[in-house]
Amino acid sequence: MSLQFGTDGVRGIANSELTPEFVTALARAAARVLGGSSVLIGRDTRRSGSLMLAALTAGFCAEGVDVVDLGVLPTPAVAHASVTRNAVAAMISASHNPFFDNGIKFFMAGGRKLDDSVEERIEAQLQDVLGAERNAADGSPIGAQVGESSADNSVLDEYVASLTNVLEGRRLHGLSVVLDCANGATSVSAPEVFRRLGASVTVIHATPNGININDHCGSTHPESLQEAVRASKADIGFAFDGDADRMLAVDSNGELVDGDQLMAMMALDMRSRHRLAGDTVVVTVMTNLGFKLAMRDAGVNVVETKVGDRYVLESIEENGYTLGGEQSGHLILREYATTGDGTLAAVVIADLIARTAKPLAEHAKVMTRLPQVLKNVKGVDRSRLDSASELWEHVRSIEESFAGSGRVLIRPSGTEALIRVMVEAASPELAASACDRLCDTVSRTLAL
Repeated sequence: MSLQFGTDGVRGIANSELTPEFVTALARAAARVLGGSSVLIGRDTRRSGSLMLAALTAGFCAEGVDVVDLGVLPTPAVAHASVTRNAVAAMISASHNPFFDNGIKFFMAGGRKLDDSVEERIEAQLQDVLGAERNAADGSPIGAQVGESSADNSVLDEYVASLTNVLEGRRLHGLSVVLDCANGATSVSAPEVFRRLGASVTVIHATPNGININDHCGSTHPESLQEAVRASKADIGFAFDGDADRMLAVDSNGELVDGDQLMAMMALDMRSRHRLAGDTVVVTVMTNLGFKLAMRDAGVNVVETKVGDRYVLESIEENGYTLGGEQSGHLILREYATTGDGTLAAVVIADLIARTAKPLAEHAKVMTRLPQVLKNVKGVDRSRLDSASELWEHVRSIEESFAGSGRVLIRPSGTEALIRVMVEAASPELAASACDRLCDTVSRTLAL
């Protein structure tokens, strides 16, 4: 039971790494740190979701906190409820991971993800919970002080209504859209949003059975969406991940449009309508160099953070910015939401196309992506990465050879036991060759 918070909550194999006992203890620790008399809990479509819900409920109720079960709904819908009800919330999801994984994400009252200091306090409290049995004599709630559980099925409708209101009365009539719901949490909500807005909607991968979430579908496997867009001659396609906090798009030619490209076109559109605060967009170190060059040429400022949409959001809120996100499709539109919201971003992109009568492929030309290769290296000791002098000398040598036309990023994964190696260069061949050589160095110098 040594799981820790990663870049987006706690994740592990359900009922193996992420056991009911651990989740119950985690809930007790979170209750003590986050406070509040009640907690809202949502979940995605994974089979283990009900198991995790039972364990979380037990932990919170044991600390005297009432639990409100929101049912199956997207992560941003849980965040939305946290805002409207000003309550602590939790989402049971492993996002884009396969169905046998699961995870827990927490929100402070008001819909904000936890910052590092709060997570550290929960981790410290978790060790206390795991290390000692509590009973009535220790001050555990008893009798009427024990929390109770109830259900609230109204949140999904409220969330859908909030998204349709984003367009301020504009409609999507005449726009044909294909939605890949990843057999996940947005299987009901995203199609309903686009239908209410008047789009012609085709839906794929929206029949969750508990084990097919993200299975060769959604934002991590957009191939079937690309085929569906071409076959139906649709104007645009959107692929969500399992909990719908990220989205990638497909243009009418079936070509994938990633988060960097989507941010670039939103940034320029928002600035033209005086809605891009500070003429600034917030991204992570993984953002393609082509995005930064395009924004520089357009006169848009770029602020860079660590990987993780919560770090992007922290920068946005600290400085009053309105747009940020990640290449993976976590897109934050702070005017409307407190977290990344795939459906919201899809609505905004669809509106851009409808307002301008310009296809997505044309909008995507605002930036040219540098060839990028990303590989994962397993079976290595992540803790020795910072001190691996031979590796960092190799990185320096490769970056010098790029002469400013490329870059290298090596970092430990925040959610998995591996190291990620990313290389951008002037050509795909150059990027691939450098990445392979760096992966070999990582494997050799950090071998377990």
